[in-house]
Amino acid sequence: MIAANTKVCCLIGDPVEHSLSPLIHNTAYEELGLDFVYLAFRVPPQMLRKAIEGLRAIGFKGANITMPHKMDVVKLLDEVDGEAGEIGAVNTIVNSDGSLIGYDTDGAAAVDALESAGAQLRGGKLAVLGAGGAARAICFAAAREWPSELLVVNRSERMARVLAERIGTRFGITAKHLPLRSNLLRRELGEADVVINATSVGMTPNIEESVISPRLLKGDAVLMDIVYNPLETRLLAEAKQLGLKTVDGLDMLVNQAAKAFEMWTGRRAPSGLMRRRALEALQAR
Repeated sequence: MIAANTKVCCLIGDPVEHSLSPLIHNTAYEELGLDFVYLAFRVPPQMLRKAIEGLRAIGFKGANITMPHKMDVVKLLDEVDGEAGEIGAVNTIVNSDGSLIGYDTDGAAAVDALESAGAQLRGGKLAVLGAGGAARAICFAAAREWPSELLVVNRSERMARVLAERIGTRFGITAKHLPLRSNLLRRELGEADVVINATSVGMTPNIEESVISPRLLKGDAVLMDIVYNPLETRLLAEAKQLGLKTVDGLDMLVNQAAKAFEMWTGRRAPSGLMRRRALEALQAR
């Protein structure tokens, strides 16, 4: 039952109508009997500063940050965890006695999902599609697993170059970049062992969109799409038809939600239940 002292957490993004985060978190609070509630707020970019100030003013316990705010929010916080600062993106905020501290759990959540699916990053070539907040976090987390080579592909070649150069310098691995429409894309993607779509292309309601054709990939490549709504994007559906191993975005969603839950509550997240409820909701849509 919501009361005057109920602790409030939320999601801030644009759009948020598709999000399963309220269902996942509120399910976990109810399961553990915690006096918390989780809400979602659509915040356009021009209102982000006021929204973050509101978290502090009202005393929200914490917040998740989603597209398109993960990079812009960094400069609005009192403190940023070292790794999130290095990445330049934040997806989780903890309110510590009025001080807003930013963290990024996207990368670790994605790597955990890949490993659970049996994908191996060590010694292989990783291609990441996108150069925004989620892509940055994934590149940093994945680079720690020591792939032999990283390829960053993005519509903006400048953003792809900046990210690739940062990863190459930081981790001492070969890091290349390409614009999305490069004539070199077929060759470079065709050499990748793991490919991750870290963009929102294909997300509801634009389910007919696909960032690339999976025909560019080699037959034994692993393809992950961080989009979870729909659970099987057009990209993944076409990849399955070609016999590629695919990883959807559900486990990444649940993994990052569990990490945020534990930061805010100090309790271990009921991850299995959170995943089941999310899957049921997706299957019902």
